[in-house]
Amino acid sequence: MTEAASLLSGPAFPWIALLLGLCMGSFLNVVIHRLPRMMEREWAVQCAELRGEPPRPAERYNLVVPRSACPACGHGIRALENIPLLSWLALRGRCSVCKTPISLRYPVVELLAGVAAAWCAVRYGFGAAALASMVFVWAAIALTFIDLDTQLLPDSITLPLLWMGLLVNIPGTFVDLQSAVIGAIAGYLFLWTVYWGFKLTTGKEGMGFGDFKLLGAIGAWTGWKMLPLVVLMSSFIGALVGIALIVFARRGRNVPIPFGPYLAVAGLVALFWGPQLAEHYLRRFY
Repeated sequence: MTEAASLLSGPAFPWIALLLGLCMGSFLNVVIHRLPRMMEREWAVQCAELRGEPPRPAERYNLVVPRSACPACGHGIRALENIPLLSWLALRGRCSVCKTPISLRYPVVELLAGVAAAWCAVRYGFGAAALASMVFVWAAIALTFIDLDTQLLPDSITLPLLWMGLLVNIPGTFVDLQSAVIGAIAGYLFLWTVYWGFKLTTGKEGMGFGDFKLLGAIGAWTGWKMLPLVVLMSSFIGALVGIALIVFARRGRNVPIPFGPYLAVAGLVALFWGPQLAEHYLRRFY
């Protein structure tokens, strides 16, 4: 075993994963902020084409260009101002030029991504399972915050996540491939059925198509046996949050509540602790 491989597979691996996760968290902040705006721009172009309007020249806008800047004064973020966690603390949560407060969400996302990556390293050790689970966690974080902001679950995240779940489970990394394929199909079809049943009964849409794809992706990673746990847990958490918002935040009953964050949390629980929870349930009640 080479020295580099020995370092990765040893006790330093969780710390390396923590640093990697913090850096990925910084990138996730960009994804959370820019991806919905990129989708809106694409939709605007498509609508213009349908109306027969000539394409309008627009500045490049993607996950790399333009350079990150303060939304208040336009100050370009320098490299030393973009170090995960440390820069936010050094700047005391404010822009270095105009002193506009920087949202607490940025360091929170970085910390979540870092701690989650370290946990994956501890949970699985150096190998495919740890690296794959990090990707799953990072995707779940991005989807959670995007859905909270916009009530969107972008296909550019959910669909690759679904296919990656199937690829990861070809060698049986988390579950056998047959269980993963059935889980992907059953996860999508279950919420699809709920959606149409609710719509035909009430004439309203109870959830978005992104929720179907996310549950399908979770099924691809965790297998079909974990889907009841994911659905029950996400529904329970969603109901508690919804009731709390109505009672304490005076939120109207007709105001939609994103379901993606609860699916993401339940999916993480199922991936990391699902078999243990299922075994505990069977031992207790059977």
